[in-house]
Amino acid sequence: MKSYLAAAVQMTSKPDLDHNLAEAEELIDLAVRRGAQLVGLPENFPFMGNEQDKINLADTIALKAEKFLRTMAQKYQITLLGGGFPVPVEDSPTKAYNTALLIDPSGLELACYRKVHLFDVNVPDGNTYQESSTVMAGTELPPLYQSEILGTIGLSICYDVRFPELYRYLSANGADILFVPAAFTAYTGKDHWKVLLQARAIENTCYVIAPAQTGNNYERRYTHGHALIIDPWGTILADAGEESGIALAEINPGRLEQVRRQMPSLQHRVFV
Repeated sequence: MKSYLAAAVQMTSKPDLDHNLAEAEELIDLAVRRGAQLVGLPENFPFMGNEQDKINLADTIALKAEKFLRTMAQKYQITLLGGGFPVPVEDSPTKAYNTALLIDPSGLELACYRKVHLFDVNVPDGNTYQESSTVMAGTELPPLYQSEILGTIGLSICYDVRFPELYRYLSANGADILFVPAAFTAYTGKDHWKVLLQARAIENTCYVIAPAQTGNNYERRYTHGHALIIDPWGTILADAGEESGIALAEINPGRLEQVRRQMPSLQHRVFV
C-alpha cells in the first residue's frame, strides 16, 4: 500500500434527485482533478427531503443512485462510496434501508452496509427526528473491504458515530480507514461532530473519512457541514468548512504504522 489522496465530499442535497446527482458529479470531478483515488459522498447524497416524499420516491432514488455510483466509479476510475440512500424493503412498503455502497473502478460492488442505529431524537433546538418511522434498521455488523492499494476500509453511517463498539469491531478486524458519511444536524454538530470523529480515530488508530451535508437542505432541516479527514492521531487533515466542496488529504500507510507503533492501544485491550 502506497500513499494516496482521498476526498470527503460535502453537499447541500435538496428534494431534487437529478439536481443532487448533477452536483455530486461536479464534486467528484473536482476531487479527481485534484488527485483523489478514494472518494466518499455523504448520507442522503441523492435526495434530502421529508420522510414521506423519500419513501414515495424510494424505488426511483435507489435505482438512479446505484446506477450513478457505478457510472461515476467507472468514468473517473476511482473507488467511490455512496454514503447513504433509501433502498426499499420488499415486505414493508412504508420502510427503506438507509444503505451505503462502496463501488470499485470497474463499477462492481465491494461492500454494502445498512445503517443499524436510527436517529430517533428530540433535539433541544425544537426539531424532532424519527428516522425509524420510514427506515428499517439493518441487522448486520458493517462490512470491511480489504485492498492492497487502499488499505482495509470499514463502513458506517452518521448516527453510528455515537456507538464506539461498532468501530471497535471494525478496528479489531483490521480496519485502517473508517468511513462516516453523515447528514449531522447543525445543532448537535457544533458541539459533537469533530470530537466524536476524532475520538473514533484516536481510540482505533485509524484514518476517518467523514463526508457531510451542509446548510439548509429543506424546510427547517439544517446540517452542520465540516466534512473531515482525520489521521490516526486525531489530527484534522482537511475540513470542508460550511460550503459545498471537498475535504482532500493524504492517506499515508507510514503514518498509520507510526501511530500504531507509538500508541499500541489496540494490542492492550483487556475486554474484547
